[in-house]
Amino acid sequence: MKTRTVELVAKPREPHFVGDGFRVHNFIPSGYRLDMQRMNPFIMLDYNSKYNFPPSDKPKGVSVHPHRGFETVTIAYQGKVQHHDSSGGGGIISEGDVQWMTAASGVLHKEYHEKEWSKTGGEFQMVQLWINLPAKDKMSKPKYQAIKNQDINKFKLDERGSEIEVIAGRYENIEGTASTFTPINMYNAKLKKGAEVMLNFPSDYNTALLVIEGEITINDDVNAPTDHLVLMENDGENFTIKASQDSVVLVLSGEPINEPIAAHGPFVMNTREELIQAFDDFNSGKFGHLED
Repeated sequence: MKTRTVELVAKPREPHFVGDGFRVHNFIPSGYRLDMQRMNPFIMLDYNSKYNFPPSDKPKGVSVHPHRGFETVTIAYQGKVQHHDSSGGGGIISEGDVQWMTAASGVLHKEYHEKEWSKTGGEFQMVQLWINLPAKDKMSKPKYQAIKNQDINKFKLDERGSEIEVIAGRYENIEGTASTFTPINMYNAKLKKGAEVMLNFPSDYNTALLVIEGEITINDDVNAPTDHLVLMENDGENFTIKASQDSVVLVLSGEPINEPIAAHGPFVMNTREELIQAFDDFNSGKFGHLED
């Protein structure tokens, strides 16, 4: 079995605000050869590295906006986020939780700091991903998966607390908690200092690692510090990550959807005509209603 090698280690780009509640570094799409096709089905990755929000009586966040043609996945590492959408999905995600919203044929949603957390403020750390849908599923019915950390299946790696949280896909004999439309592996690898784990994915699966905490070494020769993204080549199946200090690593690997991508703003479709239809449907109220 051939070892998969590292293509690049990307440092975080200059942060920008999404709304007034998310201070993010954008890794996908970016200037690091990471366009929407390179990591497809992962077509957008915004990382809110640790940032301290002061107390606020009015929750900060992003007001009502539409989506069509893909899924949004929010992973909470610190802080609390509240979500509502026009298909009836909603809830609070706290530290360790995951929110998986399938926009598909179209929803309006809003996301903001949870009201009580806002009043005290504090350290905030999140990841938001956009996951593409194949053409046959882009106009399917929206759905919402609220995944509490206690419900995420975990694989114990050692007696010191190292483990793999299997959000989606499979690791060894552990099935992921989230349901997906195409083959996707999404893990939080929580590794104590010195812990090492081998990962194995088909060579055509687009694969990346985001170092949330700590520092890791890949294949004993490439180092990646906190807040850096590691893009793996599509040249092999297995690779190792070793923690040089206590670390948390978001592992992403998925089968590419080999279809055209037509994206504009909050819509990701296959053709320009479908984008025009999405804007027409949104403007005519077909995405439902949601109070700001």
